[in-house]
Amino acid sequence: MAITCFIRYEIDPFQREAFRRYAENWGRIIPRLGGRLLGYFMPCEGTNYEAWGLVGFDTLAAYEAYRARLRADDEAVENFAYAQRERCILREERTFTEAVS
Repeated sequence: MAITCFIRYEIDPFQREAFRRYAENWGRIIPRLGGRLLGYFMPCEGTNYEAWGLVGFDTLAAYEAYRARLRADDEAVENFAYAQRERCILREERTFTEAVS
């Protein structure tokens, strides 16, 4: 896996279950659209507002093609809309990383 899209979410701690549903939905959507889902992670102990999603791609070009498919996919568009309606995500940041050998 050449790159990993590391997504950091600031979530509303009172909307944990809404975020859980949002993350579970990506478990079906991401692989179907070409990403390698490494996982979604929610707070368990300690900080209660930070969550992460990690998705792998061969190249940045593969990520860009995936993003285009994401924007055109009805289920993905609905999942984004669900998160907005529920207001479970307060902030989202993306960083692209590569493994150190």
